[in-house]
This record gives sequence, C-alpha cells and structure tokens, in this order.
Amino acid sequence: MKMIESDVIIVGAGPVGCVLANKISEDLKLNCLILEKRNHIAGNCYDTYNSKGLLYHKYGPHYLRFKNRNTLKYLSKFTKWIPGNYIVKSVVDNKLYPIPINLETLENFFNKKFRNKKEVLAFINKKKVKIKNPKNFEEYVLSKLGKEIYEKFYKNYTIKQWGMSPKRLSKELAGRLPIRMNRNPYYVKEKLRFMPKKGFTNMFSNMVKNKRIKIRLNCDFYKIKKEIKYNNFLIYTGEPDRYFNYKYGKLDWRSLIFKFNTYKKKKIQKFVQYNYPNEHKFTRTVEIKHVTKQKSNYTVISKEFPTSKGEPYYPISNKRNVSLFKKYQKLILKENKKNVFFEGRLAKYKYFNTDEVIESALNLFKKLKIMHKTKKRCKNSY
Repeated sequence: MKMIESDVIIVGAGPVGCVLANKISEDLKLNCLILEKRNHIAGNCYDTYNSKGLLYHKYGPHYLRFKNRNTLKYLSKFTKWIPGNYIVKSVVDNKLYPIPINLETLENFFNKKFRNKKEVLAFINKKKVKIKNPKNFEEYVLSKLGKEIYEKFYKNYTIKQWGMSPKRLSKELAGRLPIRMNRNPYYVKEKLRFMPKKGFTNMFSNMVKNKRIKIRLNCDFYKIKKEIKYNNFLIYTGEPDRYFNYKYGKLDWRSLIFKFNTYKKKKIQKFVQYNYPNEHKFTRTVEIKHVTKQKSNYTVISKEFPTSKGEPYYPISNKRNVSLFKKYQKLILKENKKNVFFEGRLAKYKYFNTDEVIESALNLFKKLKIMHKTKKRCKNSY
C-alpha cells in the first residue's frame, strides 16, 4: 500500500484549510497536502459564474464583515475589496421591515413614532413578557421584545430554519440576533463591511498559490485515512462525530437546499435579501448582485429550503447536542497530543461568521508555529 505523505495534511479546502495551508507553507516552509471531498476549494464560501456570466454564491450568501483589522489586513493580500452594503428585510404581512429588529422596524410594525431611546425602551418594556431567567430561544425573545414581535418575526422562521420548536433551542442562539434601538439599516453591526472584488473563490485561490501546497479534489479522507502519513500536523475541518466513527452517537445538523433562477432583468428585489418568516417553505430569497455590484441585464435569485438531510451547515444548539459534543471534545484533546487539530465550524460544532473562522484559523497557526519552533530547537540540541 502506497502511503500518502506530507509534512502537513489538511482535511478540507474551505476557509480554514486555505488559511492554514497558506500560513504553514509561507511561514514554516512546510509542505501541505489538502484533501477536499468536493470538486472545488473555498468550502461554503464558494462562488462561481453561471451561463450568463453572473457571479453567484452557491451555498448561500456570505456577508463578510470584520471586528479585527488584522484579519482584514491578512485577507487584503489576496483580494481587492468593494463595499459590503448588506441590507436585509423581513416580509411580514406583505410589508418590508428592517432586520435585525431596529427602531424603524418597531415604529412601522406598531405604527408609532418614538422621539428618543427612552420612549422606545419604555414602550418595549410594556410589551416584554416578564421572564427572569430565560431558558430557551422562545423565552429569550419574549423577554426582550414581547409576544407580537416574537410571533410575527421569530417563531415561524425559527421553526422552518431549525425544524423544531424554539422552546427546544438554546437562548444563546437567539442571542446571535441583535436588537437595535437605533436606525442602523445594515444587516451586520460592524463598520468594516467588504466583499472580495472578484469573489471568494478567487481570494482563496490566491491564498493557496504556493509550490509547497498540493490540493486533491474529489478526495474522501475516510476512504484513504489508513494510507495517510503526516510528519508534523494533521488539521481536520470536518464533523467530529464522524472522525470518531460516531462513538457516542451522531450530532444533529441542519442543511439547506438551494434553488436558483436567472431572470432577464437588471434587478428584482430592492435589497439583497428578503426573509420570509411566515409564508412559503423557503426561509429567504437572495439577489447577490446587490453586493457583487455586477453590471448585467440578467440577475440571479436563490431560494433556501432548510432540511434535516444533506451536507451539514448549522450545528443545532440544544441540550442533547451540547452534552454530546462535550464527550467528543475529550477525544479531541487526546488527538491534539498526536498533533491532530480540529478547526472550523464543523469541527468545533459551533457557528462562526466567515471573519471569525479565519481569525480562529490564524490563532491556531500561532500555536502550531510555537510547536514547530520548539520541535526544531529540540532537534538541534542533540
């Protein structure tokens, strides 16, 4: 049996795999082999062109924002930028409302004008359901915004998205949805909002242009696992339960089915994304042209249908899965001692924004760099 050998083996050519291959090959001068089961790099950030020459996001919209300027500085080596003006609306009773919930949403929904923050807080305090210690998603939103907003904007969207009652989801999941007492119209609160000028795939392709990096596409790690030999590190970006052959059982994931339609129109929607909490089986429609800024007589609209089957997209944060993942974390710590490291949204069973997952990968690299230098010093001391 011929061994597949490299200094570093990386399972997955998504953002984590590309970032770590870039840093390890450039800074540590080690050879990296990336194994990717899909026929492309960039993971769920993958974007490509359709028959009309329109760039679209194959696995849903990726709205890049930055909390950390160093992450932006790092990515700027591989792409130029265009502004990321992400404005999202929620369609409720055939009207468009800003989402996340902000002052304008509240004014339009309740048909009321607020002169200042004090007024809106006093109004919402009367609407809130008094729950001292919210225990789940539903209780958290009710305690923050009251029953009317919960019923119209959150409840049914959450049921569609997660396939279960909001009562069974953690309150931390609801905490990811900001509630604003201002008129900020943007989907994300960060001021550093950008879109790679030539797309995500182009940016990640530039990242892995190094002779020390080899990529095998259409390559299933599990089919060749026994043939793999890494001299320094193995970095795994897939599902943790699968890696351990489901020793403690399967973690739950939500997946998505995307349906794309091309229209001979410059634009169809007024904004990049419309959420549909109450109507339709799909959760949202996205016209990514609003943020890619392409000039064309055609446009692409995607619809997202959440499902329990298919590629893992979103970890389901509830008591069962949190408890189960803690068991797998103990096994992961043992693998760390063998220089096997788990990184990314799937491997850590945690939702990350794109900037967060890149920042996390860069932090792992700092750790690997120290380990590599220590190893070299030990070798040289003999």
